[in-house]
Amino acid sequence: MAEQHTTTTKTTCPYCGVGCGVLATPLQNGTVQIEGDETHPANLGRLCSKGSALGETVDLGNRLLHPKVHGKRVSWDEAIVSVARGFSDIIAKHGPESVAFYVSGQVLTEDYYTANKLMKGFIGGANIDTNSRLCMSSAVAAYKRAFGSDTVPCSYEDIELADLVILAGSNLAWCHPVIFQRLRQAKEDRPEMKIVVIDPRKTSTCDIADLHLSVKPGTDATLFNGLLHYLKKEDYLDLEFLEAHTEGFAAAMTAAKTSAGSIPQVAAVTELQEQDIVKFYQLFASTEKVVTVYSQGINQSTSGTDKCNSIINCHLATGRIGKPGMGPFSFTGQPNAMGGREVGGLSNQLAAHMEITNPEHHDRVSRFWKADNLARENGAKAIDMFNEVASGKIKAIWIMATNPVVSLPDADKVKVALEKCELVVVSECEQFTDTTELADILLPAAAWGEKDGMVTNSERRISHQRAFLPLPGEARPDWWIITQVARKMGFEAAFPFEKPADVFREHAQLSAFENDGERDFNIGGLADISDEDYDNLVPVQWPVMENTEMGTARLFTDKRFFTPSGKARMISVEPKLPFNPTTEAYPLVLNTGRIRDQWHTMTRTGRAVRLNAHIPEPMVQIHPLDAATFELVDGALAEVSSQWGEMIVRVVVTDEQRPGSIFVPIHWSSQYASMARVDALVASVYDPVSGQPESKHTPVTIRAYQPVWHGFILSRHPITVKDANYWVKVRGAQFWRYEIAGQQSLDDPAKWAQQHLGEEGEWLDFTDAKAGRYRAGQIKRNRLEGVVFIAPSHDLPARSWLSQLFSLNSLSDAERYSLLVGQPSQGQKDAGQIVCSCFGVGQNTLNEAIQSGHVNSVDEIGQKLKAGTNCGSCVPELKKLLAH
Repeated sequence: MAEQHTTTTKTTCPYCGVGCGVLATPLQNGTVQIEGDETHPANLGRLCSKGSALGETVDLGNRLLHPKVHGKRVSWDEAIVSVARGFSDIIAKHGPESVAFYVSGQVLTEDYYTANKLMKGFIGGANIDTNSRLCMSSAVAAYKRAFGSDTVPCSYEDIELADLVILAGSNLAWCHPVIFQRLRQAKEDRPEMKIVVIDPRKTSTCDIADLHLSVKPGTDATLFNGLLHYLKKEDYLDLEFLEAHTEGFAAAMTAAKTSAGSIPQVAAVTELQEQDIVKFYQLFASTEKVVTVYSQGINQSTSGTDKCNSIINCHLATGRIGKPGMGPFSFTGQPNAMGGREVGGLSNQLAAHMEITNPEHHDRVSRFWKADNLARENGAKAIDMFNEVASGKIKAIWIMATNPVVSLPDADKVKVALEKCELVVVSECEQFTDTTELADILLPAAAWGEKDGMVTNSERRISHQRAFLPLPGEARPDWWIITQVARKMGFEAAFPFEKPADVFREHAQLSAFENDGERDFNIGGLADISDEDYDNLVPVQWPVMENTEMGTARLFTDKRFFTPSGKARMISVEPKLPFNPTTEAYPLVLNTGRIRDQWHTMTRTGRAVRLNAHIPEPMVQIHPLDAATFELVDGALAEVSSQWGEMIVRVVVTDEQRPGSIFVPIHWSSQYASMARVDALVASVYDPVSGQPESKHTPVTIRAYQPVWHGFILSRHPITVKDANYWVKVRGAQFWRYEIAGQQSLDDPAKWAQQHLGEEGEWLDFTDAKAGRYRAGQIKRNRLEGVVFIAPSHDLPARSWLSQLFSLNSLSDAERYSLLVGQPSQGQKDAGQIVCSCFGVGQNTLNEAIQSGHVNSVDEIGQKLKAGTNCGSCVPELKKLLAH
């Protein structure tokens, strides 16, 4: 019988900064059907693997559903009073600088606005910062230096219109997959389009690249300074534009010539081939329509702002800005990082793109908010904020929708700081995270699908994220929680909000208040929006004014910038060496980042079975030369360590990694692995202009991790692993998977296995004590309940065929025997490691189809196996399999 549908709701994806439109339809069986919204201009119906799996992440397992104070469930009134009194008492004793908010690009604009107003306007301090500081604050600082405002000038459409697209420090294929699909399609439609990827790694994005520049980590500014000098030397400058619409050209050119005045000089610094540098420079010089997309690989650096400005300089020098198919385009990492910038979510901003230390701006916001206590000095940025928690200067902190014990650099220090902090309040959806474990007060927040409000994507497009599920338990939206605390603190008049539309109207009104065109952010056309129009708002790009109610596709079309002179500033960029150079003790460069199917610290994506299958364990990618030097084996375990911490990860040897560098994903927390918080290794050093930390260049060393035994457990029910120094927890279909290893011998493996899975049922096991091998299957009512495999090395049977046995209602004799011999029974198909998450297509299935000649192209794979036909994120891997 077909599922009965309820109402379909148009909403917005909660993952990356692309801001895709989603159609969500709750079904009567409690699940949610997810489709792409073909009418949304960001994605036009496309979704990535994560977005497609959103319906699998809305269950209530591990949800925080009730307020708690010191571990005890309390009423909302008691929780609100506890927060308000705790903050008020500390402020009364130590002043407003003794408290802080740490918020997130995961919250909605209305949540952000309310939090910022409370802290800066009425508590009177500016210690509110956001995890967006970690991903895009260097881009913000660079735009403000160049344009006088935090203005992203481009639209996604410009990427499709460009004749040359440069992807600098952006693994678009995995981190912004839908835009990668749009770019791939544009190149297929116009094969003459050129794409250059600038990245130390050969990522999946290189699949569509005409040129890949594997730069030495940290040398991007030299590369772009060299381009600027080349443009002048070869007479490709737009002199008319430079004269009329820019300033600072001479100083910028002098710095470029000094640092990168010749191709050999650039090649020596970047370690690129001279001919590749020339090819890149000639492409840029001879192509009018150029878009440069840059992201974390540029931003996350102690000189990230300078790197961004080195890119912007090249566009200004050639007048390639403010026109279709042109511009420097920063991509944000989170769904509402841009919305946080709009409302002043960073500690050095006021709301509506105004500045705390600008007297005119301060006076304006004070009058609008009727706030006599508005903060006058910038607050602590993220790294400094937690340093001040550690020192005791900040005595109370409210953390909203983020997990800093996992995601901040020097994460162990952050953990210790919160353990010692006088008052830690956490608003969260999840009951158990590395950060909630340290909270004095836990506040249950609404999750995606339950909350209502606006988000702004990377192209300045405001979209409505609508609720389609009821609030579970006592969960409440963040704006409501903040409003209640503000009222209890005595600020009732300033927080009259009863619904999200009330907050949004005030936000829009402030953007237009005394805005005579000198401020870029203006959504005054929405200032009087009715509740009904708010509910039905279609995606629109700001500025949105009465004369531009349909929004604004691109900015600076009039060549007027938001500096006092109206001219853009070219910035003198002197490339800097990474703050932490490699040493004999720490000879490798650690680069961190995202993988295709996971998001942040996995509190959402870890719930979706299909998203855990592609890369199920924390891993380190390393070049074969380095693997040989450090005596590492592909598939074995390794210990990575720095001056600040250490971790244990699975080794992936690949020539796609640059020699001298390693890559480790950011996603695993202590909820999912024993020693995999990569940010525990990263130093808390940051760009002095933007405050953005250096996440791409940490000196580390690596060595083989050699436990006494390796193994895995598959269990139909979650368990707690004991006596394992290394463990990773993976949610599978109808089972939980645990990868394990230990440094102490297991005297009685059978007893150990039963301690984990229980003694009940029928046990089939095989023991070779001399070889240190043990295999066992637990069966109840002829159905597989659990599997335990132990061996002296990492070379263990594939988990994929064993996983398939959990879907069977009963086991045959052959399948029972296969458990003992450790290999599939005759006729049993082993799909292999998952390549296509959307349709669960494994590598063995694909290899068999390719080798048999049944498929000879990506299109044929799609036709016969479906792989690559939904989100397209696996297409680069399909091409590799075909090539091999």
